[in-house]
Amino acid sequence: MAIIWTSKTIAMLPVFTLYLSFSSTLISAVSFKKLPLPAPGPESYAFDLAGHGPRPYTSIADGRIVKYKGPKSGFVDYGYTAPNRSKEFCDGTNNTYLASICGRPLGLGFYLPRKELYIADASYGLVVVGPNGGAATQLATGAEGVPFRLPDGLEVDQLTGIVYFTDASAVYNLSQMNQLFSKGDATGRLLRYDPKTKQVTVLLNGLSAPSGVAVSKDSSYLLVVEAVRSRIQKYWLKGSKANTAEVLLNLTGSPDKIKRTARGDFWVAVTVQTPTLELKGVRITEGGTILETVTFSPKYDTSFITEVNEYKGALYLGSLYPNYVGVYRA
Repeated sequence: MAIIWTSKTIAMLPVFTLYLSFSSTLISAVSFKKLPLPAPGPESYAFDLAGHGPRPYTSIADGRIVKYKGPKSGFVDYGYTAPNRSKEFCDGTNNTYLASICGRPLGLGFYLPRKELYIADASYGLVVVGPNGGAATQLATGAEGVPFRLPDGLEVDQLTGIVYFTDASAVYNLSQMNQLFSKGDATGRLLRYDPKTKQVTVLLNGLSAPSGVAVSKDSSYLLVVEAVRSRIQKYWLKGSKANTAEVLLNLTGSPDKIKRTARGDFWVAVTVQTPTLELKGVRITEGGTILETVTFSPKYDTSFITEVNEYKGALYLGSLYPNYVGVYRA
């Protein structure tokens, strides 16, 4: 989920060197691959850790979750979120007004011990697809008497099985994203779903377009992104600060989803509109220190970026519009 920009990406890869020849060597070491999709809009990614190579799952605009089967087969159907979804009517669409009919999965996260794929769907709330794929089971459509309007970011704690997710707004839905940003909406929530009790708990209220959430490796805290306020908050789950939040980092631009790496640090997808448009991945520590910033090449030709997900040395790039998965490798 992100504000819809209109200009095209013309940002160049930042290579800070003193000599042109050395710069050229670095640029030649960067690869960018496009994996074709059956429909546009790879918003988010999940990996099941099975198989002999990276097999990303991604959510696409026509309501499907698709799985990559390798260069010969490409992406194939894995699951879907709308219970009465029609392939004939929905396949290939990128019309946000059809989300209530076709579904629109935005956030993905596997619970690896059970190979269950949890999904934050813009119209159907929190749902889960079983280990064999297929139709999703609806788990929750609201919390504390307030219906979800725009479920967006999602993360599953692999240590506990707890699902953390965001509802970007209590007022605006997916087709009203421009209004959400222009009005500075601050009705979003950070939520917790416990599969054992099947209960949803509100952890934080009053968030301004919470678009992404990530849990630490030791399950002691969450990082939640507020897209409108351009910042990241840290919410403590354990310790003396448990159940409290603090601002961790303010960012330039419009941040979207946040994903933890195998090392324990985090990638944040950020769209920066200056005189030009720059699509960036910002890697940060648990303390909010920026470790690395990557500006993706013009080959990633979309108007904003929703996710940077690192897996086995590659960065998988998300957005609402491209009809391919962008894979960046340095």
